[in-house]
Amino acid sequence: MKTLRLQSVSRVGRSLFFASLFLVGQSCTSLTEVSHDALTPDNAFRTDAELLAGVAAVYANMRNIEWVGYITLQDLTTDVSIVPTRGSDWYDNGRWLEMHRQTWTANSGSALDDMNGAWNNLFAGIAKANLMIDVVTKAGGPNAPKTLAELKTLRAWYYYMLQDMFGGAPPLVTTTELKKYPSSTRTALFTFLKTELTAAVADLPATRPASEYGRVTKAAANAMLASLNLNSGVFNKNTGVNATSYNSCGTADCTSAITAADAVINSGLYSLSPVWKDNFDSDNNNSPENIFVLVYTGEGSAGLGGNWPFRTLHYNQLNSGWGGPWNGFATLAETYNAFDATDERRGMWLQGQAYSCETGLAVNDRAGAPLIFTVAIPDANQAGEGTGVRFNKFPPTPSATTGNGMPNDFPFFRLAEMYLIKAEALNELGQTAAATTELARVHNLRNPTNPIAAGMTQAQMRDAILKERLLEFAGEGKRRTDLVRHGKFLTWTEASLNGVCGATGVCSGSRNARYILFPVPVTQIGSNPNLVQNSGY
Repeated sequence: MKTLRLQSVSRVGRSLFFASLFLVGQSCTSLTEVSHDALTPDNAFRTDAELLAGVAAVYANMRNIEWVGYITLQDLTTDVSIVPTRGSDWYDNGRWLEMHRQTWTANSGSALDDMNGAWNNLFAGIAKANLMIDVVTKAGGPNAPKTLAELKTLRAWYYYMLQDMFGGAPPLVTTTELKKYPSSTRTALFTFLKTELTAAVADLPATRPASEYGRVTKAAANAMLASLNLNSGVFNKNTGVNATSYNSCGTADCTSAITAADAVINSGLYSLSPVWKDNFDSDNNNSPENIFVLVYTGEGSAGLGGNWPFRTLHYNQLNSGWGGPWNGFATLAETYNAFDATDERRGMWLQGQAYSCETGLAVNDRAGAPLIFTVAIPDANQAGEGTGVRFNKFPPTPSATTGNGMPNDFPFFRLAEMYLIKAEALNELGQTAAATTELARVHNLRNPTNPIAAGMTQAQMRDAILKERLLEFAGEGKRRTDLVRHGKFLTWTEASLNGVCGATGVCSGSRNARYILFPVPVTQIGSNPNLVQNSGY
């Protein structure tokens, strides 16, 4: 079983570390008040151990963003993920299908739960980072520049996710001053992120010892910069994001994306895993592709484990102290069928007869009939126990039965993405032949039977890269951003019955352009009237 691997944990003990997780309470997500017992620069952080625990808390907050937050919303609002209503299970006042069908409002169930939760969780991370930046700045010392670069990189990552979801509506807050801040602009946030990350690279270490696994390095900041620059055609626009055609990064930002990706690729510290699934298994902390990951352990009952297997597997496929998996998330037929039979990545899906993760034996549904995962989802409103192909990218560890958590680390950035970012940016610069070479590095390793063809046009290359990103990153929280950049977030299709598209079951044509951004939940505007709601809501 893996430990948290943040150096501070081994030094200060679990009690201090877990106290640090609540360094800034939920009341601080509005950035307007602090509870009387909250830790501040004046009443805590008097020892090196306490400082390290404070840094650990900024990392630990990221565990909140996978379930009710950024990662779920990135895929569930696209063709990658759907949660059909299964009898009395998974209806939840229509929340799950509302997200998938893009029918949310600023006051609907998903906005008041998932989107509001994402806003709160991300701002909690920013508040914790701001507090520790203040502490370290005042404390000084020879290690201060490196620690400040680390904290600013983490703050930038929280802000990256916030502006990706909510555009320029989030306030830009870099101090511990408590007040009701106004909304920023998307251009201001983009400029802030680019400046902060570029400066942080100089002071971050290239490598870290094993005891500091999971902490950010130069490569992590460069990976964020590469992604930020590639998405500048969306992220650096206050208005006018094209909903139906490609949003290019432009010459300067495309070039910057390549420079940042090359800094990782040419560092000599990373390599593509020869076996793709090794990037996601329970011991994936050993993956040579990992650049920046969300570190998990198998201590599910303590909230430290990932829960992907529980979201998707059937109740009878895995025993656990929490009563088994939840039988919810599935994928669309179109997405599953995009994976060639010869592509090793197709193995991430479970289709057909279902088997026990412990015994390997075939399992039945709750009525005693063979459990068959179907490709088609005829009616997402009235699905059966086995309806829909299941996601198994992060396979469960049968021995980890103490709760609903698994030790598989969640990758925010892997080396494969650096090659694909470079390919996409090269293509936008008109260097399609060079882009083909970078795309082939990833695709031909995963599917050598059907290698990338030469001679594609720029438009064909765009489509090939978008498809490759689906094959490589499905379930890793990339799909919504990719579809928005490619002008396809509002026009993807599905043959599953979809409330937006009517009784034909075919979802085609464009939905309302407001869905490119999520609304600022009305609860947030109610607590801070200085916030500006996103257009259309």
